[in-house]
Amino acid sequence: MEKALYNTYLAILKEELVPAMGCTEPIAVAYAAALAARALGCPAEQAEVAASANIIKNVKSVVVPHTGGRRGIAAAAAAGIVAGDADKELEVLCAVTEDDLKKMADFLEKTPIHVERSGKPYLFDIQVRLFGGGHTAFAEIAGHHTNVIALQRDGEVLLQKEYVEQTSTQATDHTLLNVEQIVQFADEADLNDVKETLQRQIDCNTAIAKQGLEGHWGAEIGRILLRSYGDSVHNRAKAWAAAGSDARMNGCELPVVINSGSGNQGLTASLPVIIYARDMGASQELLYRALLVSNLVTIHLKTGIGPLSAYCGATSAGCGAGAGITYLHGGRYNEIAHTVVNALAINSGMVCDGAKASCAAKIASAVEAGLLGMQMQMHDSEFVGGDGIVLKGVENTIRNVSKMAHDGMAETDREIIRLMIAPQEGAASC
Repeated sequence: MEKALYNTYLAILKEELVPAMGCTEPIAVAYAAALAARALGCPAEQAEVAASANIIKNVKSVVVPHTGGRRGIAAAAAAGIVAGDADKELEVLCAVTEDDLKKMADFLEKTPIHVERSGKPYLFDIQVRLFGGGHTAFAEIAGHHTNVIALQRDGEVLLQKEYVEQTSTQATDHTLLNVEQIVQFADEADLNDVKETLQRQIDCNTAIAKQGLEGHWGAEIGRILLRSYGDSVHNRAKAWAAAGSDARMNGCELPVVINSGSGNQGLTASLPVIIYARDMGASQELLYRALLVSNLVTIHLKTGIGPLSAYCGATSAGCGAGAGITYLHGGRYNEIAHTVVNALAINSGMVCDGAKASCAAKIASAVEAGLLGMQMQMHDSEFVGGDGIVLKGVENTIRNVSKMAHDGMAETDREIIRLMIAPQEGAASC
């Protein structure tokens, strides 16, 4: 592989596979709040949070870690203001103490926190404005979870970055990814370049999945899968990925190594590959190379869709997992391409209605699609160009799915948000 392209793939991997504690949207709110609090430099007496509709959707129902089981934007903002460490970015709440929890509860009880829809047209926008001691501070994140575009104190600009919607905010060009070169990169990578990143993913994501299986988290999808369908490697691959989400969506305070801005995508892309590798007795080297495939295929599929949409990101990660497991079994470009196309044909269109307990079940469905896509190609069966949105060639199919998810499902996203956050008169709890 040409050296410049190799270095780009390596940079993409390290840029996207980073640790985060809790669902990344509320954590991004906490991060913005921590930045504003640090800029303010004195206790906050009032807070205003403006967030885009997609942020509101993804924060509404998920437990924010280190908040005593609290949910929602106000809780995430309060955690960042009272106890956040802005230097930790997506691990901003990693050092919260019991004393901090008491301060947080007191802050939420006594401090006005006004939450509203952002007036900006961005899909991903978080603005936090704080008032205290006669001073004001403002922080804004747009585009993705750590892309800070503005920081001010008393109107003085501390940081200002130009942001244009629909342009990449990442340092690397993700459009250079394609399935054939992803497989080449996995084959040729110097493992010394990727070992630290991948081992951290293995360790973190396995640990939180174990917590999900051992504890009572959310809807307990991982535990139910094992109780209901047994201990086959096929079922364990789904159960462990789902269990990681069970724990993560419901307040577990262990970190996850994310993929494409999402912990659920990081869990889905990695845990099935880890489970299959262990069942096969694969070497650590082969596991690392298979994880390169699963992670980079997931990032490739997500690049054209964007970080937030009505298209469930687990679908892309399930395809990535299927590709990685195909690599474990000796498949290379042709086999992996067919696996990806098959999986996309099966599950594309599963909607995202925010972060919550049911994400674990969607993950199980996405992994099932990836595994069925793999089994189809292993049995000389495939979906072909003209079957629905499938086109001849894996990259053409990926482009079709990206266009459907990014453009075609835009109105679906708006309707989901209206249903989720509009007043529900007479609605009864189920």
